[in-house]
Amino acid sequence: MREIINLAIGQCGNQVGTAFWDKICGEHGLDRNGNYHGNEEIQQAKLDVYFNEVSSEKYIPRAVLVDLDPAAINEVKDSKNGTLFTPDNLVSGQRSTENIWSTGFHTSGAELADSVMDVVRREAEACDFLQGFQITHSLSGGTGSGMGSLLMTKIREEYPDRMMATFSVVPSEVNAHILDPYNAAFSIHHLIENSDETFCIDNDALSSICRRTSKFHEQNYAQMNNLASSVMSGVTSSLRYPGQLNSDLRKLAVNLVSFPRLHFFSVGHAPLPSNNSISTSPSVSELTHQIFNPENMITTSDPTSGRCLAGAAFFRGNFSVKEIEDEMHMVGSKYESSFFEWIPNNVQTTICSVPSEGSETSVSFIANNTSIKDLFIRVGDQFRAMFRKRAFILTYTSMGMDEIDFIEAEYNINDLISEYHQDQDAEIDDDEEN
Repeated sequence: MREIINLAIGQCGNQVGTAFWDKICGEHGLDRNGNYHGNEEIQQAKLDVYFNEVSSEKYIPRAVLVDLDPAAINEVKDSKNGTLFTPDNLVSGQRSTENIWSTGFHTSGAELADSVMDVVRREAEACDFLQGFQITHSLSGGTGSGMGSLLMTKIREEYPDRMMATFSVVPSEVNAHILDPYNAAFSIHHLIENSDETFCIDNDALSSICRRTSKFHEQNYAQMNNLASSVMSGVTSSLRYPGQLNSDLRKLAVNLVSFPRLHFFSVGHAPLPSNNSISTSPSVSELTHQIFNPENMITTSDPTSGRCLAGAAFFRGNFSVKEIEDEMHMVGSKYESSFFEWIPNNVQTTICSVPSEGSETSVSFIANNTSIKDLFIRVGDQFRAMFRKRAFILTYTSMGMDEIDFIEAEYNINDLISEYHQDQDAEIDDDEEN
Protein backbone atom coordinates (compact mmCIF):
# COMPACT_ATOMS: atom_id res chain seq x y z
CA MET A 1 0.00 0.00 0.00
CA ARG A 2 1.24 3.51 -0.81
CA GLU A 3 0.91 5.40 2.46
CA ILE A 4 0.69 9.15 3.13
CA ILE A 5 1.82 10.80 6.37
CA ASN A 6 -0.25 13.84 7.31
CA LEU A 7 1.05 16.79 9.31
CA ALA A 8 -1.21 19.53 10.67
CA ILE A 9 0.89 22.50 11.81
CA GLY A 10 -0.30 25.52 13.78
CA GLN A 11 -3.74 26.48 14.99
CA CYS A 12 -5.26 26.93 11.54
CA GLY A 13 -3.64 23.76 10.24
CA ASN A 14 -5.00 21.73 13.15
CA GLN A 15 -8.51 23.15 12.88
CA VAL A 16 -8.74 22.49 9.15
CA GLY A 17 -6.92 19.18 9.55
CA THR A 18 -9.24 17.81 12.23
CA ALA A 19 -12.27 18.88 10.14
CA PHE A 20 -10.75 16.92 7.22
CA TRP A 21 -10.29 13.79 9.36
CA ASP A 22 -13.84 14.09 10.67
CA LYS A 23 -15.17 14.24 7.11
CA ILE A 24 -13.20 11.36 5.64
CA CYS A 25 -13.86 9.14 8.65
CA GLY A 26 -17.56 9.52 7.92
CA GLU A 27 -17.00 8.70 4.23
CA HIS A 28 -15.03 5.56 5.07
CA GLY A 29 -17.49 4.33 7.70
CA LEU A 30 -15.31 5.00 10.76
CA ASP A 31 -16.66 6.28 14.06
CA ARG A 32 -14.87 8.78 16.30
CA ASN A 33 -12.85 5.98 17.90
CA GLY A 34 -11.68 4.64 14.53
CA ASN A 35 -13.93 1.56 14.53
CA TYR A 36 -15.24 0.51 11.12
CA HIS A 37 -19.01 0.39 10.74
CA GLY A 38 -19.28 0.71 6.97
CA ASN A 39 -21.13 -1.63 4.65
CA GLU A 40 -19.28 -1.23 1.33
CA GLU A 41 -16.00 -2.90 0.39
CA ILE A 42 -14.84 0.21 -1.44
CA GLN A 43 -14.77 2.10 1.86
CA GLN A 44 -12.01 -0.17 3.15
CA ALA A 45 -10.18 -0.81 -0.12
CA LYS A 46 -7.54 1.91 0.33
CA LEU A 47 -7.95 2.84 3.99
CA ASP A 48 -4.25 2.08 4.53
CA VAL A 49 -3.29 5.15 2.49
CA TYR A 50 -4.42 7.49 5.27
CA PHE A 51 -4.95 5.18 8.26
CA ASN A 52 -2.99 2.65 10.30
CA GLU A 53 -4.90 -0.53 11.13
CA VAL A 54 -4.20 -1.22 14.81
CA SER A 55 -6.54 -4.18 15.22
CA SER A 56 -9.34 -5.92 13.37
CA GLU A 57 -11.45 -3.16 11.78
CA LYS A 58 -10.00 -0.45 14.01
CA TYR A 59 -8.05 2.34 12.34
CA ILE A 60 -6.25 5.48 13.46
CA PRO A 61 -5.16 8.37 11.24
CA ARG A 62 -1.53 8.46 10.12
CA ALA A 63 -1.41 12.02 11.43
CA VAL A 64 1.09 14.21 13.27
CA LEU A 65 -0.46 17.27 14.93
CA VAL A 66 1.93 20.08 15.87
CA ASP A 67 1.63 23.47 17.52
CA LEU A 68 3.99 25.55 19.62
CA ASP A 69 1.02 26.81 21.60
CA PRO A 70 -0.17 23.95 23.86
CA ALA A 71 -3.71 25.39 23.90
CA ALA A 72 -4.32 24.39 20.29
CA ILE A 73 -3.28 20.76 20.85
CA ASN A 74 -5.27 20.61 24.09
CA GLU A 75 -8.28 21.81 22.11
CA VAL A 76 -7.86 18.85 19.75
CA LYS A 77 -7.53 16.43 22.67
CA ASP A 78 -10.72 17.77 24.25
CA SER A 79 -12.70 17.79 20.99
CA LYS A 80 -15.19 15.17 19.85
CA ASN A 81 -12.43 13.59 17.72
CA GLY A 82 -9.76 13.71 20.44
CA THR A 83 -9.67 9.94 20.97
CA LEU A 84 -9.16 9.31 17.24
CA PHE A 85 -5.48 10.30 17.19
CA THR A 86 -2.40 8.59 18.62
CA PRO A 87 -1.52 10.57 21.79
CA ASP A 88 2.23 10.39 21.06
CA ASN A 89 1.61 12.05 17.68
CA LEU A 90 0.21 15.22 19.26
CA VAL A 91 3.28 17.41 19.77
CA SER A 92 3.14 20.83 21.43
CA GLY A 93 5.56 23.43 22.72
CA GLN A 94 5.30 25.73 25.69
CA ARG A 95 4.41 29.09 24.18
CA SER A 96 3.00 30.86 21.13
CA THR A 97 5.18 32.22 18.33
CA GLU A 98 3.35 35.57 18.59
CA ASN A 99 2.74 35.50 14.82
CA ILE A 100 6.43 35.75 13.95
CA TRP A 101 7.80 33.47 11.20
CA SER A 102 11.36 33.51 12.54
CA THR A 103 10.17 32.24 15.94
CA GLY A 104 8.70 29.17 14.26
CA PHE A 105 11.69 28.66 11.96
CA HIS A 106 14.73 29.66 14.01
CA THR A 107 14.00 29.62 17.75
CA SER A 108 11.01 27.91 19.42
CA GLY A 109 10.16 25.87 16.33
CA ALA A 110 13.75 24.69 15.91
CA GLU A 111 13.75 23.47 19.52
CA LEU A 112 10.65 21.33 18.93
CA ALA A 113 11.47 20.19 15.38
CA ASP A 114 13.58 17.18 16.42
CA SER A 115 10.70 15.82 18.52
CA VAL A 116 8.35 16.16 15.55
CA MET A 117 10.84 14.48 13.19
CA ASP A 118 11.12 11.55 15.61
CA VAL A 119 7.37 11.01 15.26
CA VAL A 120 7.57 11.38 11.47
CA ARG A 121 10.38 8.81 11.29
CA ARG A 122 8.40 6.37 13.43
CA GLU A 123 5.39 6.69 11.13
CA ALA A 124 7.58 6.38 8.02
CA GLU A 125 9.28 3.23 9.32
CA ALA A 126 5.87 1.63 9.89
CA CYS A 127 4.88 2.19 6.24
CA ASP A 128 5.21 -0.54 3.61
CA PHE A 129 5.77 1.96 0.80
CA LEU A 130 5.60 5.64 1.75
CA GLN A 131 4.46 7.75 -1.18
CA GLY A 132 4.80 11.11 0.53
CA PHE A 133 3.60 13.73 2.95
CA GLN A 134 0.52 15.95 3.16
CA ILE A 135 0.83 19.15 5.18
CA THR A 136 -2.02 21.41 6.30
CA HIS A 137 -0.95 24.85 7.51
CA SER A 138 -1.43 28.58 7.24
CA LEU A 139 0.97 30.99 5.55
CA SER A 140 0.30 33.63 8.20
CA GLY A 141 0.77 33.30 11.94
CA GLY A 142 4.05 31.91 13.22
CA THR A 143 3.84 28.14 13.71
CA GLY A 144 2.04 27.20 10.49
CA SER A 145 4.24 29.48 8.41
CA GLY A 146 7.60 29.39 10.22
CA MET A 147 7.68 25.92 11.72
CA GLY A 148 5.79 24.61 8.71
CA SER A 149 8.61 25.88 6.47
CA LEU A 150 11.23 24.36 8.79
CA LEU A 151 9.57 20.93 8.87
CA MET A 152 9.15 20.92 5.09
CA THR A 153 12.87 21.64 4.75
CA LYS A 154 13.82 18.85 7.17
CA ILE A 155 11.45 16.34 5.57
CA ARG A 156 12.76 17.22 2.10
CA GLU A 157 16.35 16.68 3.28
CA GLU A 158 15.54 13.33 4.90
CA TYR A 159 13.09 12.01 2.30
CA PRO A 160 14.18 13.69 -0.97
CA ASP A 161 12.48 11.13 -3.22
CA ARG A 162 9.06 11.26 -1.53
CA MET A 163 6.26 13.59 -2.65
CA MET A 164 5.34 16.71 -0.70
CA ALA A 165 1.79 18.07 -0.99
CA THR A 166 0.49 21.01 1.04
CA PHE A 167 -2.89 22.55 1.68
CA SER A 168 -1.80 26.11 2.36
CA VAL A 169 -4.20 28.77 3.69
CA VAL A 170 -3.29 32.16 2.19
CA PRO A 171 -3.95 35.20 4.43
CA SER A 172 -6.61 37.78 3.56
CA GLU A 173 -5.82 40.95 1.64
CA VAL A 174 -6.76 42.89 4.78
CA ASN A 175 -4.28 41.23 7.12
CA ALA A 176 -5.41 39.88 10.46
CA HIS A 177 -1.92 40.59 11.79
CA ILE A 178 0.50 43.29 10.71
CA LEU A 179 3.32 40.80 10.08
CA ASP A 180 1.27 38.56 7.76
CA PRO A 181 2.95 39.85 4.53
CA TYR A 182 6.40 38.90 5.84
CA ASN A 183 5.21 35.51 7.14
CA ALA A 184 3.41 34.67 3.88
CA ALA A 185 6.35 35.74 1.69
CA PHE A 186 8.87 33.62 3.61
CA SER A 187 6.47 30.66 3.51
CA ILE A 188 5.92 30.96 -0.25
CA HIS A 189 9.69 31.18 -0.71
CA HIS A 190 10.05 27.78 0.99
CA LEU A 191 7.03 26.27 -0.76
CA ILE A 192 8.59 27.09 -4.13
CA GLU A 193 11.68 25.12 -3.20
CA ASN A 194 10.29 22.24 -1.11
CA SER A 195 6.71 21.46 -2.17
CA ASP A 196 5.72 19.34 -5.18
CA GLU A 197 2.02 20.25 -5.06
CA THR A 198 0.49 23.20 -3.20
CA PHE A 199 -3.28 23.55 -3.04
CA CYS A 200 -3.97 27.21 -2.28
CA ILE A 201 -6.92 27.95 0.00
CA ASP A 202 -7.57 31.68 0.11
CA ASN A 203 -9.05 33.12 3.31
CA ASP A 204 -10.77 35.88 1.34
CA ALA A 205 -12.48 33.35 -0.93
CA LEU A 206 -13.56 31.20 2.03
CA SER A 207 -15.04 34.26 3.77
CA SER A 208 -16.82 35.43 0.62
CA ILE A 209 -18.38 32.02 -0.06
CA CYS A 210 -19.52 31.60 3.55
CA ARG A 211 -21.11 35.07 3.60
CA ARG A 212 -22.79 34.45 0.25
CA THR A 213 -24.19 31.05 1.17
CA SER A 214 -25.18 31.77 4.79
CA LYS A 215 -28.70 32.95 5.52
CA PHE A 216 -27.16 35.35 8.02
CA HIS A 217 -24.65 36.65 5.40
CA GLU A 218 -21.77 36.10 7.78
CA GLN A 219 -19.11 33.51 8.29
CA ASN A 220 -17.44 31.80 11.19
CA TYR A 221 -14.39 29.60 11.49
CA ALA A 222 -16.45 26.41 11.71
CA GLN A 223 -18.08 27.17 8.35
CA MET A 224 -14.76 28.06 6.77
CA ASN A 225 -13.05 24.94 8.11
CA ASN A 226 -15.93 22.76 6.88
CA LEU A 227 -15.70 24.28 3.40
CA ALA A 228 -11.93 23.83 3.29
CA SER A 229 -12.25 20.22 4.46
CA SER A 230 -14.89 19.54 1.77
CA VAL A 231 -12.43 20.66 -0.88
CA MET A 232 -9.66 18.56 0.68
CA SER A 233 -11.97 15.54 0.77
CA GLY A 234 -12.83 16.00 -2.89
CA VAL A 235 -9.30 16.42 -4.24
CA THR A 236 -8.00 13.46 -2.21
CA SER A 237 -10.84 11.13 -3.22
CA SER A 238 -8.76 9.59 -6.02
CA LEU A 239 -6.04 8.81 -3.46
CA ARG A 240 -8.48 7.22 -1.01
CA TYR A 241 -10.58 5.06 -3.36
CA PRO A 242 -9.59 2.57 -6.09
CA GLY A 243 -8.97 3.98 -9.56
CA GLN A 244 -6.35 4.36 -12.25
CA LEU A 245 -6.24 8.12 -12.79
CA ASN A 246 -4.44 10.34 -10.27
CA SER A 247 -4.34 7.41 -7.86
CA ASP A 248 -1.33 8.68 -5.90
CA LEU A 249 0.52 11.94 -5.26
CA ARG A 250 3.15 11.30 -7.94
CA LYS A 251 0.63 10.57 -10.69
CA LEU A 252 -1.28 13.68 -9.64
CA ALA A 253 1.88 15.77 -10.01
CA VAL A 254 2.74 14.23 -13.39
CA ASN A 255 -0.68 15.21 -14.74
CA LEU A 256 -0.83 18.70 -13.20
CA VAL A 257 2.71 20.09 -12.96
CA SER A 258 4.02 21.09 -16.40
CA PHE A 259 6.98 23.03 -14.98
CA PRO A 260 8.48 22.12 -11.56
CA ARG A 261 8.25 25.59 -9.96
CA LEU A 262 4.67 26.17 -11.17
CA HIS A 263 3.07 23.73 -8.74
CA PHE A 264 0.55 26.05 -7.08
CA PHE A 265 -3.07 25.06 -7.71
CA SER A 266 -6.43 26.81 -7.55
CA VAL A 267 -9.12 24.53 -6.17
CA GLY A 268 -12.89 24.63 -6.54
CA HIS A 269 -15.90 22.67 -5.39
CA ALA A 270 -19.54 22.17 -6.36
CA PRO A 271 -22.17 22.26 -5.15
CA LEU A 272 -21.41 24.85 -2.51
CA PRO A 273 -23.60 25.07 0.60
CA SER A 274 -26.51 27.40 0.01
CA ASN A 275 -29.25 29.11 1.94
CA ASN A 276 -31.59 28.24 -0.91
CA SER A 277 -33.28 24.88 -1.19
CA ILE A 278 -31.34 23.07 -3.93
CA SER A 279 -31.16 19.50 -5.06
CA THR A 280 -28.74 17.30 -3.16
CA SER A 281 -27.90 15.58 -6.45
CA PRO A 282 -27.06 18.21 -9.10
CA SER A 283 -26.78 16.98 -12.66
CA VAL A 284 -23.49 16.57 -14.52
CA SER A 285 -24.30 19.69 -16.53
CA GLU A 286 -24.93 21.76 -13.40
CA LEU A 287 -21.77 20.56 -11.69
CA THR A 288 -19.56 21.05 -14.74
CA HIS A 289 -20.72 24.63 -15.29
CA GLN A 290 -20.28 25.42 -11.59
CA ILE A 291 -16.65 24.34 -11.38
CA PHE A 292 -15.77 26.71 -14.23
CA ASN A 293 -17.50 29.54 -12.37
CA PRO A 294 -14.98 31.80 -10.55
CA GLU A 295 -17.40 32.04 -7.59
CA ASN A 296 -16.86 28.33 -6.90
CA MET A 297 -13.07 28.65 -6.67
CA ILE A 298 -11.46 28.75 -3.23
CA THR A 299 -9.06 31.42 -4.46
CA THR A 300 -9.85 35.07 -5.17
CA SER A 301 -7.85 35.01 -8.40
CA ASP A 302 -10.18 34.83 -11.40
CA PRO A 303 -9.26 31.74 -13.47
CA THR A 304 -10.67 33.38 -16.60
CA SER A 305 -7.98 36.07 -16.31
CA GLY A 306 -5.24 33.48 -16.77
CA ARG A 307 -4.67 30.34 -18.77
CA CYS A 308 -4.84 26.75 -17.59
CA LEU A 309 -1.70 24.64 -17.86
CA ALA A 310 -3.51 21.54 -16.59
CA GLY A 311 -6.55 20.55 -14.58
CA ALA A 312 -8.30 17.62 -12.96
CA ALA A 313 -11.97 17.18 -12.09
CA PHE A 314 -13.00 14.66 -9.43
CA PHE A 315 -16.65 13.69 -9.81
CA ARG A 316 -18.31 11.82 -6.96
CA GLY A 317 -21.56 9.91 -7.23
CA ASN A 318 -23.33 7.59 -9.64
CA PHE A 319 -22.25 8.98 -13.02
CA SER A 320 -21.92 7.84 -16.59
CA VAL A 321 -18.38 8.20 -17.89
CA LYS A 322 -19.61 9.16 -21.35
CA GLU A 323 -21.96 11.81 -19.96
CA ILE A 324 -19.13 13.44 -18.01
CA GLU A 325 -16.72 13.35 -20.94
CA ASP A 326 -19.30 14.86 -23.29
CA GLU A 327 -20.20 17.62 -20.83
CA MET A 328 -16.56 18.43 -20.04
CA HIS A 329 -15.80 18.64 -23.75
CA MET A 330 -18.76 20.94 -24.32
CA VAL A 331 -17.92 23.29 -21.46
CA GLY A 332 -14.21 23.08 -22.27
CA SER A 333 -14.92 24.29 -25.81
CA LYS A 334 -16.63 27.35 -24.35
CA TYR A 335 -13.47 28.21 -22.41
CA GLU A 336 -11.06 27.08 -25.14
CA SER A 337 -9.12 30.36 -25.07
CA SER A 338 -8.31 29.74 -21.40
CA PHE A 339 -6.32 26.61 -22.22
CA PHE A 340 -2.98 26.14 -23.93
CA GLU A 341 -3.29 24.58 -27.36
CA TRP A 342 0.27 23.21 -27.09
CA ILE A 343 -0.69 21.05 -24.07
CA PRO A 344 -3.26 18.56 -25.45
CA ASN A 345 -5.81 16.83 -23.22
CA ASN A 346 -4.69 18.89 -20.25
CA VAL A 347 -7.92 18.50 -18.23
CA GLN A 348 -8.62 15.00 -16.95
CA THR A 349 -11.60 13.58 -15.12
CA THR A 350 -11.98 10.78 -12.61
CA ILE A 351 -15.08 9.30 -10.98
CA CYS A 352 -15.53 8.03 -7.43
CA SER A 353 -18.79 6.21 -6.74
CA VAL A 354 -18.72 7.10 -3.03
CA PRO A 355 -20.56 10.44 -2.63
CA SER A 356 -19.32 13.27 -0.47
CA GLU A 357 -21.04 14.13 2.79
CA GLY A 358 -24.36 15.95 2.36
CA SER A 359 -24.68 15.56 -1.41
CA GLU A 360 -25.37 12.59 -3.64
CA THR A 361 -23.32 14.13 -6.44
CA SER A 362 -20.43 16.58 -6.29
CA VAL A 363 -17.24 17.57 -8.05
CA SER A 364 -13.93 19.07 -6.98
CA PHE A 365 -11.63 20.77 -9.45
CA ILE A 366 -7.88 21.39 -9.41
CA ALA A 367 -6.54 23.96 -11.86
CA ASN A 368 -2.90 24.75 -12.49
CA ASN A 369 -3.85 28.18 -13.77
CA THR A 370 -1.51 31.11 -14.33
CA SER A 371 -4.04 33.38 -12.61
CA ILE A 372 -2.74 32.06 -9.27
CA LYS A 373 0.02 34.63 -9.70
CA ASP A 374 -2.51 37.26 -8.49
CA LEU A 375 -2.14 35.83 -4.97
CA PHE A 376 1.63 36.13 -5.15
CA ILE A 377 1.42 39.65 -6.57
CA ARG A 378 -0.82 40.64 -3.65
CA VAL A 379 1.56 39.18 -1.06
CA GLY A 380 4.59 40.59 -2.89
CA ASP A 381 3.17 44.11 -3.03
CA GLN A 382 2.37 44.10 0.69
CA PHE A 383 5.80 42.64 1.50
CA ARG A 384 7.57 45.24 -0.64
CA ALA A 385 5.70 48.17 0.90
CA MET A 386 6.88 47.15 4.38
CA PHE A 387 10.39 46.04 3.45
CA ARG A 388 11.23 49.24 1.57
CA LYS A 389 10.70 51.10 4.85
CA ARG A 390 12.51 48.35 6.78
CA ALA A 391 9.42 48.13 8.98
CA PHE A 392 9.59 45.50 11.77
CA ILE A 393 12.91 44.15 10.42
CA LEU A 394 14.39 44.02 13.92
CA THR A 395 11.63 41.63 15.00
CA TYR A 396 13.08 39.06 12.60
CA THR A 397 16.81 39.87 12.61
CA SER A 398 16.88 39.54 16.40
CA MET A 399 15.85 35.88 15.96
CA GLY A 400 18.52 34.62 13.61
CA MET A 401 17.55 36.20 10.30
CA ASP A 402 19.40 38.69 8.10
CA GLU A 403 18.26 41.25 5.54
CA ILE A 404 19.55 38.95 2.81
CA ASP A 405 16.75 36.53 3.75
CA PHE A 406 14.19 39.24 2.91
CA ILE A 407 15.91 40.00 -0.39
CA GLU A 408 16.06 36.33 -1.39
CA ALA A 409 12.37 35.76 -0.58
CA GLU A 410 11.31 38.82 -2.57
CA TYR A 411 13.50 37.82 -5.51
CA ASN A 412 12.15 34.25 -5.56
CA ILE A 413 8.52 35.38 -5.51
CA ASN A 414 9.15 37.99 -8.24
CA ASP A 415 10.88 35.32 -10.32
CA LEU A 416 7.88 33.00 -9.86
CA ILE A 417 5.47 35.74 -10.96
CA SER A 418 7.64 36.38 -14.04
CA GLU A 419 7.51 32.68 -14.94
CA TYR A 420 3.72 32.71 -14.73
CA HIS A 421 3.59 35.84 -16.94
CA GLN A 422 5.95 34.24 -19.44
CA ASP A 423 3.97 31.01 -19.69
CA GLN A 424 0.64 32.81 -19.81
CA ASP A 425 1.79 34.68 -22.92
CA ALA A 426 3.43 31.66 -24.55
CA GLU A 427 2.17 30.65 -27.97
CA ILE A 428 3.14 28.02 -30.53
CA ASP A 429 5.93 29.28 -32.76
CA ASP A 430 4.92 28.56 -36.35
CA ASP A 431 8.55 27.97 -37.36
CA GLU A 432 9.07 25.48 -34.50
CA GLU A 433 5.79 23.75 -35.37
CA ASN A 434 6.93 23.25 -38.94
